[in-house]
Amino acid sequence: MTSRIPDPLPQLTFKAIALGIVLSMVLAGANAYLGLFAGLTVSASIPAAVISMAVLRFFRDSNILENNVVQTAASAGESLAAGVIFTLPALIMLEYWDAFDYAWVAIIAGIGGLLGVAFTIPLRRSLIVDLKLAYPEGTATAEVLKVGEDPSRGALYLGGAAIVGALAKLAETGLRLWPATAQSATYVGSSTIAYVGSNLSPALISVGFIVGLNIAVLVFLGGAISWYVAIPLYSTFALAPGSPLAESFASGASATDLAFQIWSTQIRYLGVGAMLVGGIWALASMRGSLFGGIVAGLKGAPRSVGAAAVYDHREHDAPMRVVLIAIAVLTLPLFALYQAVVGTVGVALAMTLVMLVAGFLFSAVAAYMAGLVGSSNNPISGVTIATLLFTSLLLLMLMGRGEGGAAAAIMVGAVVCCAAAIGGDNMQDLKTGYLVGATPWRQQIMQGVGVVSAVLVMAPILNLLLDAYGIGAPTPERPNSLSAPQATLMASVAQGVFRGGLPWNMVAYGAAIGIAIIAVDEHLKRRGSAWRAPVLAVAVGIYLPLELSVPILAGGLIAAFAERARRRQGATNAGARHGMLFAAGLITGEALIGILMAIPIVLANDPDVIALGFTLPAFAGIVVIGLIAAALYRVAARAR
Repeated sequence: MTSRIPDPLPQLTFKAIALGIVLSMVLAGANAYLGLFAGLTVSASIPAAVISMAVLRFFRDSNILENNVVQTAASAGESLAAGVIFTLPALIMLEYWDAFDYAWVAIIAGIGGLLGVAFTIPLRRSLIVDLKLAYPEGTATAEVLKVGEDPSRGALYLGGAAIVGALAKLAETGLRLWPATAQSATYVGSSTIAYVGSNLSPALISVGFIVGLNIAVLVFLGGAISWYVAIPLYSTFALAPGSPLAESFASGASATDLAFQIWSTQIRYLGVGAMLVGGIWALASMRGSLFGGIVAGLKGAPRSVGAAAVYDHREHDAPMRVVLIAIAVLTLPLFALYQAVVGTVGVALAMTLVMLVAGFLFSAVAAYMAGLVGSSNNPISGVTIATLLFTSLLLLMLMGRGEGGAAAAIMVGAVVCCAAAIGGDNMQDLKTGYLVGATPWRQQIMQGVGVVSAVLVMAPILNLLLDAYGIGAPTPERPNSLSAPQATLMASVAQGVFRGGLPWNMVAYGAAIGIAIIAVDEHLKRRGSAWRAPVLAVAVGIYLPLELSVPILAGGLIAAFAERARRRQGATNAGARHGMLFAAGLITGEALIGILMAIPIVLANDPDVIALGFTLPAFAGIVVIGLIAAALYRVAARAR
């Protein structure tokens, strides 16, 4: 005899699906811009939940589970954007593509994202129900959905901050009222370089606020390792006579230009080594939970109480038989795509097998790590670089140094990256659903809906940004080019393997740094310290320009000071939630105005089409950013 827990409230309603599709597209575009600009992305679950509550409250019969499936689809869109912009722009930098082809982007990103959904379905019960991992963004989103206190007020904070962020970005990038970065460098002694600088972006301050002081400090620490230790040492002792860097110094290059040349050609590869170690360590750390989750998912049996089985909709995942068939079907077009690239069935089969194995393992790594440190700190950069290096070396053995090898490796890494990004996000959403009483298979369907929705707009948005700003290193024609740091790194690694010139010594030094950081983190873990040192957060800071790490640190400090102020007042959590929404609004506003400004720039074929023709000193931008930071603190520090 089978007893039955009552069915839940309606979930997959037309209005919830439609709103989820729209938010997935919008937030995917916003996160694509942010990732190309700053190299970091943030979770969209809480903003999407607040927007959903504000919109669906106009319908008489809306409920918490509808809001949950809306944020599920929306967060899938922003996560897929992260997987795309971390990898596919590398094909532009390698000059394999001159634009983002719609069909190719759709196949690579769409199938990678859907595989990420499928790969993590068997892990839900093990990681969420049995191990009870924290999944901080998922838990926070559940609290926002449960409280639902005056969603219109939450939307007011989100919308007001979006306007502020948009106006600041318009003034800086569009009107050119002040420079994007306040920076200075000088030579100390004969050749040692000292550099200070900060990007004047509200979005970066908001990123630091959202990830918190611990992660913000680690990102800045990585930047300090690069810019205050490695670059001065390299400029003093390692400029080989006759090398391009030495010639640049001898020709009188400015300290700022030389510092960036050293960082881009040598020092950032310390981050590659640290990421490799971090990805391998994450996989080794979760091996027991990984295999346990697979076994539990394949069994898929209902819970039993005595002799009677209990059907509980909260434990009903998508059937494993369907999941396995979906994985097999999704693999076929990828095999055809790889064969079109390399032209050999055997090599294409090897690429497909690598993609499947790496995609599953690293989706599991991302799912587990998201439970510990959150989706915003998902180790997809590290696992993608590990996949990319392994694939590049394999293809080098199979194909030699022929044309197309680096691009083929990027395409394998792109599928894995999209799968890993969605894997971590999927588990955050399923944690939210677990806490609010949702049905897992319905959320897994909405994850797929969110992936497909984002795929529909991804290529047009990327082409718009490419035409308006450029992607990669700045040029005289594109001085505000979107740096795309992860994609630049992927292109350099793949190209370095096939064409030579990869600074393996720097990769090795970075691996040593990564091992040292892991040792520190394990020591903190044994002591039960609230502060931890995840190696991938430091690795991100190593390969980001220091100008991006400084405002991230400022945002983390604002979050810490605001929390201290609330504690002194015996505050509720309202200030924390409103501060989070304000920060998310700044990011959303800046990212969306960046996309909108791209339209007149592309139409006029002029990056200065709306510029006023004069530029104020950087101090003006510092004042504006200071006022925005003060407003963020004031909102987050309020007791009520």
